[in-house]
Amino acid sequence: MKTNEIRKLSTEEINKKIAESKEELFNLRMKQATGSLENASRIRELRKTVARLKTILKEREIEG
Repeated sequence: MKTNEIRKLSTEEINKKIAESKEELFNLRMKQATGSLENASRIRELRKTVARLKTILKEREIEG
């Protein structure tokens, strides 16, 4: 998800996306631990997405 797309979302939607991404990240880590993970780069992608989402939330908090 790109930064411009995230900025268009409301705060509630961003919080929802963070929760969904963290849940998916947890599931991918479990698959990695059991050895059934096929796309390991998805973990890195999700971590960066969560960081982007949190950064934009923090920016809004500082502005508001």
